[in-house]
Formats: sequence, structure tokens, C-alpha cells
Amino acid sequence: MEYAVEMCHITKRFQSVLANDDISLRVKPGTVHAIIGENGAGKTTLMNVLYGLYKPDAGQIFTFGQERNLKSATDAIACGIGMVHQHFTLLPRLSVADNVVLGCEPKRGLRYDRSAAIERVGQVCSKYGMQVEPERMISEISLGMQQRVEIVKTLYRGANIIILDEPTAVLTPQEIDELGKTLEQLKNKGKTILIITHKLEEVMAFSDDITVLRNGRHVVTVSKDETDIPSLTGYMVGREVHLGGTKQEHPFTEELLELQDVSCSRDGRPVLSHISLKVNRGEILGIAGIDGSGQTELTELIAGILPCDSGTVTYQGNDITRRSIAERKKDGIGFVPQDRHRHGLILDFSVEENLLLGLQREPRYIQHGFLQNRKEIHAVAKERIEAYDVRPADSGAKASQLSGGNQQKIIIAREMGNKPQIMVADQPTRGLDIGAIEAIHHTLVQHRNSGGAVVLASLELDEVMILSDRIAVMYAGRLMGILPAAQATREKIGLMMAGVGDAPEVKP
Repeated sequence: MEYAVEMCHITKRFQSVLANDDISLRVKPGTVHAIIGENGAGKTTLMNVLYGLYKPDAGQIFTFGQERNLKSATDAIACGIGMVHQHFTLLPRLSVADNVVLGCEPKRGLRYDRSAAIERVGQVCSKYGMQVEPERMISEISLGMQQRVEIVKTLYRGANIIILDEPTAVLTPQEIDELGKTLEQLKNKGKTILIITHKLEEVMAFSDDITVLRNGRHVVTVSKDETDIPSLTGYMVGREVHLGGTKQEHPFTEELLELQDVSCSRDGRPVLSHISLKVNRGEILGIAGIDGSGQTELTELIAGILPCDSGTVTYQGNDITRRSIAERKKDGIGFVPQDRHRHGLILDFSVEENLLLGLQREPRYIQHGFLQNRKEIHAVAKERIEAYDVRPADSGAKASQLSGGNQQKIIIAREMGNKPQIMVADQPTRGLDIGAIEAIHHTLVQHRNSGGAVVLASLELDEVMILSDRIAVMYAGRLMGILPAAQATREKIGLMMAGVGDAPEVKP
């Protein structure tokens, strides 16, 4: 068989890091081939080698039987390879057609021929069944449509092999379904698709074949029809993984937190509008929505980072609307920020020092007015490192030396060690490998089972659905509704996330 892509014994090293270790990959023409693995497995590096962004230290690349020497993305495009990156590269002030032809513009004499551009882009869209309006401005279309435009860009340049990097990261469930239809249309036209992703449900829905990488090495390539999600997880991690924790029934009914008609702004721009909700003891309240819908602002408002313009925040019957972050932490509100590097850790500090952040005024750490009870500080750090399996188990190591998953464990250990009543977690598993995700899910569910409450904001709808007892859905800073998790479906939540459909009446 002549393969669409054949990568033979690819090795790529970055100083002391061996990102790709003698990887070989074969992709059949006219198929969707998923590349999966934990963070650091080498997925994106391998695809960047195929797209010419990295030159391999060893190995050969063939497309349709012909060896390729890819020194740049320009070389890859000339060989019929296109790539759609996770973060789109479109210019919002230009039209769809202008963006598609940028760099390959049709000319009339020396001038750009916009009419010809619109016509040619329309022809490409028609040929491949892509529902795109060439004259619309990028700033006016949805993220799902923007992704379609990025795919049209690759088709306009003659791509027969298209690489998609985390293609569903910012899409609603309905847009993900539309992407699936688009991939099927491209397959039917003979295109070969490679998808880098970590969402195994979508791997099983979209792909024909699946390659698993682990620690920079090829583990297995398997047909979708011959595997399942637990098997793929095992290939990725090397052991069985259980996501979602084990939720237990309990008698807790106490209301811990209430937001009443809360609105707020950031840099003079409204970001939350008339939000009312309640959080009860012994529950996980999931906050769903596409990126930028107000989930982060909601978590920051509860934690005290973002002040209210109007409305009230009540905690255990007390008005805390004007209380500071430190006061709320002392009251029992823990917070895991979305950006662990900027807001959760001081990377140049040791693990021990990071475990102390925000808690350094506690009397048990103070002697004679100074932070110098080193014996107690060491003991607490050791206890939390062991309890949350922070690796390496070295309290003196700099936080910057730890993996993303272990950095997140430091934050979780610090916040949970303060014995909060409510844990507010904004994207707590973002960018983590599946083993770290499993540990964090377990921690959040255990907190809920023991009578605490969790407010969980996540862009991963599957994560929200498996962890939550109730799900609040946000769109453009507004609360579209709150559903019991048992009654929630991907379709219903997806419509609410898009701000359309029969959203239920908001129930605080």
C-alpha cells in the first residue's frame, strides 16, 4: 500500500529532552488518523516535524511514496500538507475571503482582486461542502466557523494532508458535531486528516486509526474498531485510570454561598450580568460555557479577586461582598486559579514556600512576630507532599522544576490543607495529563463527599458532566440556566452554551 504519510524512525531532541525517540508512523490515504498521548508524549512535536516547523535529528518523511525534505512550513504547503493550529491565526478585521487568500492573493495587474478572491474561495467551499460565507468579517463569525475558515485556507493552498491540533478545544458540542461532518466530507473527497487530541470520546467518534505516544515513543497504532476508551487510556498511561471519582449519597442540605443579582466589569467592560445562584454543602456545581463566557470572572468574583459592581455575595448567612481575598480564604473559601504560573505559584520559590503562600500569617508558623517556626513549616510541607503525591517529594525543589501536574498538586494541596468549606476551581485540570487529572478529580469528589462544596469551572464539558451534581451554563457573561446533572444532555447544554435554544428558567 502507498501511504499518504510515512514517518520513519523520527528522532527530535531539544537540548536534554528527547521529544521524539525513533518514532515511525504510517497513515492510510483518505482516513482520519488520531495522534494521542499525555502531555509531553511528543504528539505536537511529531506533527510540527511533518509540517516543517522542526527539522528532525534523524529519520525520513514520505508523502504518497515520495521522500520529502521539509525545511519550513512553506516546503510542507508545497508538498500538499496543511496545518490548523489550536489557536487560530485569522485577522478579525478582514473578511473570510481576505484571510483565506492572504499570501496567495489573486491579482488584476498589480492590485489585489477581491472579487476573484471571493469567487475562488466560494468555489473551494462549494467543492468540499464547507458552509462558509466568503464576504463575512471574521469578527462576526463563531469560533466553529473560524475553524472551518482555517480548514478552507489549507484547501485553497492545495492540501491533501491536513493536520488539526486540538480541533475541539474551543467548540460547543454542536460545533464539534459539525466538525465531525466536515471531516467526513473531506474524507469522501480523498483528503487525509491527522488529529492531535486528548479527548478520547472524540477520537472514537471521528477517527479510523489511532496512534498512541508515551514518553516520546510509539506505543501502538490500532484501528478504532479494535479498541475502546479504557484500552486507549491504558496505552497512554500504562495503567488503568478512573476519572470522575466516586460520588456518594449524603444527607447534607445546608446552603453555603449565594450570589444575588451580581454584576461586575473588568477594565470598564461588563463581564458578568445579573448572576444569581446558590452553592450547597456536599455538591459540585459545574460551570459550563465556551471560553470567554464569564466562567473565570465568576470564580474570581467568588474568591474576592474581582469586585462586584452591584448585587450581593452571602457566605454562611453573612454578607461578604466587600471582603478581601485573604478574609475569604480565612473564612473557608479556597481558590485554584486558571493560570497556575501567574496566579497560583511563585515559580522561583521552593515547593515548601509555595505550600505556605497565603497562609504565612497563621499563628502556628509565627515565632516572636516572624515567620520562623521552621519545624512546623517542614512538617506541614512533608505531610501535604505525601498526601497529594507531589513528585519529586522534595520540599526544597523549586516549583519551576516540577511538571505541570505536580505544580497543580501543590496548589490543590495548599488550598485543601487550609480545610476550606468551598473549593473554587477554575480549569483545575487544564493542560494536565490523564494521571494528574485522575488525582484532582478524586480530591474534588472526596471534598464533596465529606460535606464540602466545589464550584468547578471547566471548558471540558465531559469533565463538568461526570463531576457535577448541578450544572450552571454561561453565555456572554449571563447565566443561561442551572440543570441537575442527571437531566443534562450534551445537546441541551450545547444550545445554552451558544446562547440559543430553549434554555430553562434560571434556578439559583
